[in-house]
Amino acid sequence: MRFFDNHAHLDDEKFDVDRKEIINSIEKEDIGFISAGYNLESSKKAIELSKKYNFIYATCGISPNDIPQNEDELWKNLNEIEKLAKENKKVLAIGEIGLDYYWEKNERMKEMQKKAFIEQINMANRLNLPIVIHTREAVMDTLKILKENSANNKGVFHCCPLNRELVKEGLKLGFYISFAGPVTFKNSKNADEIINMVPIDKILIETDSPYLSPEPLRGKRNDPRNVKYIAEKISKVKGISKEEIGKITYENAKKVYKII
Repeated sequence: MRFFDNHAHLDDEKFDVDRKEIINSIEKEDIGFISAGYNLESSKKAIELSKKYNFIYATCGISPNDIPQNEDELWKNLNEIEKLAKENKKVLAIGEIGLDYYWEKNERMKEMQKKAFIEQINMANRLNLPIVIHTREAVMDTLKILKENSANNKGVFHCCPLNRELVKEGLKLGFYISFAGPVTFKNSKNADEIINMVPIDKILIETDSPYLSPEPLRGKRNDPRNVKYIAEKISKVKGISKEEIGKITYENAKKVYKII
């Protein structure tokens, strides 16, 4: 496999018109990927995609931006997520989960995010799976929860914010750091520094499709074929060929997600 995109959303409606054609093209380019769930519906769709193609895997979880307003509904959804993950072997992790204060300003809902995050860490531990973390403008609370609620199988900071403290502490906790399109942006002034902070055996690459298209495709719909641009950026910073970055990050993905 040339590259492995460890976080994409091919179930997104932006792919409704040509999803099959895009997936066939991804297969021809020898790229594997994880279709990442972020709520109950998308988790089900991710699993269905993974069943149709041997090079597609899935994660399932409730993201901080998809927390139901009603707490009873949240717990019902979490029970369904656990059932899905337990019954489907191609579910590699619980995620994406975490905290996001960029959109959420309501204190009650922030507390709901924290409860859901902690419960899904516990869920991952019960299922012997790693976690996939989304964090935005919530670095200190994210780290606090991870330090107080150990994720037994560790996991990944997906589309990791270019924050020195988050990366430093995340690595100390044993997590992998996944880089996406923003490291290629011209206004990402500290991208090189952050990439250099991460040991090569802790780096993963992703597209977060259909969002965050890398340069030179910024502003267009993203898909896993563009993961090569993330690999190219890392290769320039680390002084390793793009092809070698592809091999290393695939091996890293196999380790954290236990891909056989």
